[in-house]
Amino acid sequence: MNYALIGCGRIAPFHIKSALDNHLAVMGLCDKDISKAQALAKQFNLNPAVCYADFETMIRSIPAVDFVSIATDSGSHHDIVMQAFGMNLNVLCEKPIALNLDDADEMISTAGKKGLIFGACQQNRLNNATIMVKKAVDAGAFGRISNAAVCIRWSRDRSYYANDSWRGTWERDGGTLMNQCIHGLDLMRYLAGPDIDYMYAILGNREHPYLPVEDIGIGVFKFRNGAVATAEGTANVYKDNLEETLTIIGEKGTVKLGGQVAERIDFWQFKDPDINSWKIENQKFSSVYGDGHVRIFEDFKDAVCSHRQPFVDGQAGRNALETVLAFYESYKTKEAVYFPLKHGSTLAMKGIQLT
Repeated sequence: MNYALIGCGRIAPFHIKSALDNHLAVMGLCDKDISKAQALAKQFNLNPAVCYADFETMIRSIPAVDFVSIATDSGSHHDIVMQAFGMNLNVLCEKPIALNLDDADEMISTAGKKGLIFGACQQNRLNNATIMVKKAVDAGAFGRISNAAVCIRWSRDRSYYANDSWRGTWERDGGTLMNQCIHGLDLMRYLAGPDIDYMYAILGNREHPYLPVEDIGIGVFKFRNGAVATAEGTANVYKDNLEETLTIIGEKGTVKLGGQVAERIDFWQFKDPDINSWKIENQKFSSVYGDGHVRIFEDFKDAVCSHRQPFVDGQAGRNALETVLAFYESYKTKEAVYFPLKHGSTLAMKGIQLT
């Protein structure tokens, strides 16, 4: 199967490794700064001839491509995805799939109308720990879920934002909730919900005065199944990432996911003795990106071959985006935000002072 990558920045090596691990033929690497594509090709011993500075030129120059993955800055995702759909390409897009819900809806609708496969890189859904907890949820092992809590406590200093001009902007990125915390918020909704009734939020910028966006966000959620959840996300931990945890408490069971990306099971206790005795096999990750990209690519490859929806589809990407945008809307209006959101955008936060 032929594959090409658009965007050769920080996350790109995980895409190429995943493509190669899944025996895809890497036909093209594209970045406006072609030196980044060339450096990536060198890193993986790929033919430098596969490097391009222009997406359309790349697609016209190489044999038929079965799908592309997009790893550009967040604010460009919509336009590039739509461009790819216009060339009848299946697309796997990094999170967030867009920065506003109208764009996300257009992407999902266009893929459906054209019969193309559209997926999102929310790879932590495929961690061993997540799969195990979701199996317990689906088996009804928790009984009635009482409450849940997700905490993403990471560190991002000034050098991180200085490395790319788009980072920490409302136009092209959003704040820590959109960039660093969207995976944890996705897991909260995926495992404790998925349907949210309403939420309240507070935001702040405590340690990054040179940015207009939030570096801390705390929200309270009420799910339609009755469960209550809290979510805390921050990039203000001194020096190094601390943790990403997710706790789910039910009448018949309690679980806590821990580690830096909720990749391990720290607590597992159920009333059902069979479920309580499930073998726990925790993964060890070398980075906060985890190893889930390999599984995302494996599933997406099969989805293209079978012409089915991928495990993490465009709607899953929209749900994660909607959850973050609800924080922004609640802080802006100082009111509860009810789901589903029909509209919402990071740009709605421009000019709002965060302290």
